[in-house]
Amino acid sequence: MCTALSYKSKNHYFGRNLDVERSYNESIVITPRNFGFDFRFANPMNTHHAIIGMAAVFDNYPLYFDAVNEKSLSIAGLNFPNNAVYGEYVSEKENIAPFELIPYILGSCKNIADVKLKLNKINIIHCNFNDNLPATPLHWLIADRERAITLENTKDGMRIFDNPFGVLTNNPTFDFHLQNINSYMHLHEGANENRLSPALPFENYSLGMGALGLPGDFSSASRFVKAVFVKQKSICGGSEKESVGQFFHILQSVAMPMGCVLMPNGEYEYTRCSCCINTDTQTYYYNTYHDQTVRKEELNSVDLNGNKLTVFQIEQ
Repeated sequence: MCTALSYKSKNHYFGRNLDVERSYNESIVITPRNFGFDFRFANPMNTHHAIIGMAAVFDNYPLYFDAVNEKSLSIAGLNFPNNAVYGEYVSEKENIAPFELIPYILGSCKNIADVKLKLNKINIIHCNFNDNLPATPLHWLIADRERAITLENTKDGMRIFDNPFGVLTNNPTFDFHLQNINSYMHLHEGANENRLSPALPFENYSLGMGALGLPGDFSSASRFVKAVFVKQKSICGGSEKESVGQFFHILQSVAMPMGCVLMPNGEYEYTRCSCCINTDTQTYYYNTYHDQTVRKEELNSVDLNGNKLTVFQIEQ
């Protein structure tokens, strides 16, 4: 599952809830400029923009869930089951595996204009990381300071949507969310208005009645609507402390408590981690389900001209 969003206060922030049923030994990982990325089908990338994000590291390779590069471009991959369809090898394209997409884009692009040019040249190819880690069905929220896009690879091929909401959840496909959100344009933060009959004695018996009908369940369609509403109505003073705190409050409004979302295999999906990245300073803030204390790691805390990963273990 998961919810990701792009949010602009005085600075630009990007982050997500990581909603999963178990740990993947996720860590905060910094990839410096000279760490070599060997791609399965494309040419290696030996020098690139530095990256910080949450990843699971296998065989010295960072499998990023979300990340930002030193140019303030950010990406999050979200679960997209039954809709993600990856292609076969295409000789005229740069063939990139799903787990390679985040480093491939962040390593070479500085903004959304660069990303769109890069995406025109690539084919997202079906490829497992190894026998124990099959290709994960994903779609992606990609953002710079000014705009966001959604990237999906379905049976209809690659589709790139401008995302004016700066929000992404999961199924159905993004065109559904763009249509569905129109059903909630009446929601607002104020009192309800009597439009049924002024002759009848209706009254607001509670604050917040302007938002009656706002979804509160944990489905991806409902989380999309609620995240858009809370983000759009969010008021923030603009300091770093206020902005980061407000970002986590927005994420908390669509977080999953353990025990509320039962999976077919009998396990419960819940919000294991949440993150907020100040993309201007490349500061990665995060907390976990069992410890709501906000911690941080900074891209510039290490030698960015190095060639080795820096891994900060997350305390669950």
